[in-house]
Amino acid sequence: MGMLERIVGPKRAQDANGHLPAETHLITDAAQLETRAAAWQAVQAARNIQRPHALDVIGAVFGRFQELHGDRGFRDDPAIVGGIAELGGRPVVVVGEQKGASTEENIQRNFGMPHPEGYRKAIRLYRLAEKFHLPLVTLVDTPGAYPGPEGEERGQAEAIARAIFTLTGLRTPIIVVILGEGGSGGALALGVGDVVLALQNAIYSVISPEGCAAILWRSPAEAERAATAMRLAAPDLLELGVVDALIPEPAGGAHTDHAATAAAVKTALLAELERVGSVPLAELLAARYERFRAFGALGEEGAPPPPAPWWRRLVPRVRG
Repeated sequence: MGMLERIVGPKRAQDANGHLPAETHLITDAAQLETRAAAWQAVQAARNIQRPHALDVIGAVFGRFQELHGDRGFRDDPAIVGGIAELGGRPVVVVGEQKGASTEENIQRNFGMPHPEGYRKAIRLYRLAEKFHLPLVTLVDTPGAYPGPEGEERGQAEAIARAIFTLTGLRTPIIVVILGEGGSGGALALGVGDVVLALQNAIYSVISPEGCAAILWRSPAEAERAATAMRLAAPDLLELGVVDALIPEPAGGAHTDHAATAAAVKTALLAELERVGSVPLAELLAARYERFRAFGALGEEGAPPPPAPWWRRLVPRVRG
């Protein structure tokens, strides 16, 4: 069994109707979906203001949450929330991007678009998880990083790059859950993990459909066409291997039943945390590297296989 399969697990056995056993609460094959929303419908569902946001999920899924504030350099960014909590009686560090459930709260949270200090706060929490050997759970829900001049002045690109760099080598298990929107580098700063899960109506893309339409067709009105071409809906992400499994949402979407959504998220987190926790750390880090190196890889028919990467040769020696 390969390292990636040991981490994300083999395909779960299905019943005669193609469904997973109830205790798994995960969809690992898009064919298991009874209904599949169109890409634009998924965009609208992911942006629904009534969807459960990071603090809603943290309050329902985790116990004894102690929020930590500030990046120790500039200020506290309310678009990033995080701290120490318990999951199934086990201490963890949780970091999430927080949108608002009203216009006033969205203004306070900057519509879930973090400034550089937000990502630096996240990095501080990543290092805290590594220091105390605590699993890390990240909750992705942002249209993207804040694009204004203040963000550029304070080093937005560097902060995002540093967050990604930190996660790639973080010596502790990482579980990522995409709750709603996963937009551009703003999502990638929390999106590097050993297992990446997504709610059934979540989206994940390098750019918003409107931004893509403005570039390719010179008109944001072509956003629906762009969404379809980008394959940003969760079932497409599962088929492309960008996410490992989908967390089912209640009928009508996550916004219709926060409690059921939180219960599904908790079940998935407990199962996946148990899975990655049994993998040796050296294999975990190598597989994390392999996972992201494999994105976008193309092969030619009849071409010899590429040589094994240098880090693969190190894994047995590290374990020995």
